Amino acid sequence: MSVIHAADARRTETPNAVMTTLASPTQGGSQHAVWRVDMTPGAVGPTHVFDTDQVWTLLDGCVHIHVGDDDVTLASGDTMVIPADTRRQIFADPHCGMSAIVCAAAGSMVVPDTPDANAPACASVVGNKFLPDWIA
Repeated sequence: MSVIHAADARRTETPNAVMTTLASPTQGGSQHAVWRVDMTPGAVGPTHVFDTDQVWTLLDGCVHIHVGDDDVTLASGDTMVIPADTRRQIFADPHCGMSAIVCAAAGSMVVPDTPDANAPACASVVGNKFLPDWIA
């Protein structure tokens, strides 16, 4: 059993959001990664693809997500499963931003939309994929 106290949660800031790792292989020894995403009003994440499914539950605010060929809007309390290998981009509501809890398999790797994109806050890089710090 592992207990991760709030004071010990790992915080990773990117240009678009703040990710707070709640549990992961290096934070409690979990086989899943669980993190909180906080985006300020109007923030836009990069277009990218993860190699595993992700489960997003919106805690607060509103978010618009381009997922594959679809556009989805989530409000507080809504949950969405984003399939592996599906291009997505996250848009925080311009009036209130958003907070969400996300869960994915440990070791989930991301592929940026542009091959030469920097991999900010990454634990490791394998080819064109990188392991974000908040999942490590």
